[in-house]
Amino acid sequence: MKLVSRFHIQNFGCRASQADGAALESALVRRGLEATPGAGDAELVILNTCTVTSAADEDVRQVIRRVHRENPRTRILITGCYAQRAPEELAAMPGVHWVVGNSHKTQIPELIDLPVEDSSDAVPYHGQIHVGDIFEQQQFLSAAVEDAAGDRTRPNLKIQDGCNNRCSFCVIPFVRGRSRSAPADEVVAQVRGLAGRYREVVLSGINLGRWGRELGGGMRLADLIRRLLAETPVERLRLSSVEPMDWSDDLLGLVAESGRIADHFHAPLQSGSDRLLRRMHRRYRPRHYKDRISKARTLIPDAAIGADVMVGFPGETHEDFEENRQFIESLPFTYLHVFTYSPRPGTPAAQMPDQVPIPVRKERNRILRELAAAKNRRFRASFVGRTLSVVTLEQERSALSSNYLKVELIQSDRSNRIREVRIGELTDQGLREQTAFRVIS
Repeated sequence: MKLVSRFHIQNFGCRASQADGAALESALVRRGLEATPGAGDAELVILNTCTVTSAADEDVRQVIRRVHRENPRTRILITGCYAQRAPEELAAMPGVHWVVGNSHKTQIPELIDLPVEDSSDAVPYHGQIHVGDIFEQQQFLSAAVEDAAGDRTRPNLKIQDGCNNRCSFCVIPFVRGRSRSAPADEVVAQVRGLAGRYREVVLSGINLGRWGRELGGGMRLADLIRRLLAETPVERLRLSSVEPMDWSDDLLGLVAESGRIADHFHAPLQSGSDRLLRRMHRRYRPRHYKDRISKARTLIPDAAIGADVMVGFPGETHEDFEENRQFIESLPFTYLHVFTYSPRPGTPAAQMPDQVPIPVRKERNRILRELAAAKNRRFRASFVGRTLSVVTLEQERSALSSNYLKVELIQSDRSNRIREVRIGELTDQGLREQTAFRVIS
């Protein structure tokens, strides 16, 4: 028997999930475990999962099979949204030793701090399940984040969890529970600590714009951000996805006024068809959405403006799709995340008639991706010859602008710096810094 000493975490899905993974990694390192860069050297592999689509589920299953095939003695722990939704399904897979739902995620350091058999036998067995009723969770629970996830330069700090909306296609409220917010003092302390090591901090949540609603006292997200700007030295804050109607005039104005908030708005759209928005149980109409996006563009002309868009929702006709396409074309988006509808067990949409044929869904996805690519290219081209503020990343000669554009630097620079860069030309997916030159007379 021995204790696990080396672990590897792989995160799937949204920024909130990435933030959960970073917090878990910090908690395990504090207990003396060593994080490894890959699964091959780890005694324990933790898969922090997403379940927003069937493809997301399949991605997780493929990784489980690969990890177990390459090293049958590696212990596999599955956590996150897929674990919360279908624990028995995952526990039955060979190599899975623990399945820990979002309801028990903060208990993982204690669960794995137990002796495990040091055996070379690759014997499949049913993993331990630690999953409870997520709706019993009333408080925001998250371990402290001490390091950044991913590129090690832009930590994701989750300050909100859960969602009180009931969109007809979405399973997330059933695996994340009710909306819960981190206390303001805790957020200030976290950002203050991160600001000592990182130039940019990303605030994330399952429904970030709802931060503070259940805490009482009348504080909203804009009020919290004002506190962060006043009470911490953070150089740049970036907001992840915020629902369209939570982009209040107050919040939009604050982003426009402050030079320390990234010029970046992400507002999930899902569809520009009024009829489909109603079937989706979304809480706005296309005219409401357009008002928010238009105001954002007016206030900050160079801002990145992105959206999540779904194609192939049950009952989506050619006319619905065309209304959606024209609506998207009319708005100043700089990028889109285009998703093909995927039925999720237990959601009303999964039982709706008129499911759109998969080939039609794929074709509509292609059309919107091409539209998004053209919009993104025009947006990028508008910055050639201009100067952008960027944060340098861990990847060699790479940076990210305040308005969410990838910038290739002409020479290596240490990561985690904010600097001004003059843009010389476009690349396939981003921009390239202007090459320095001398005029020889």
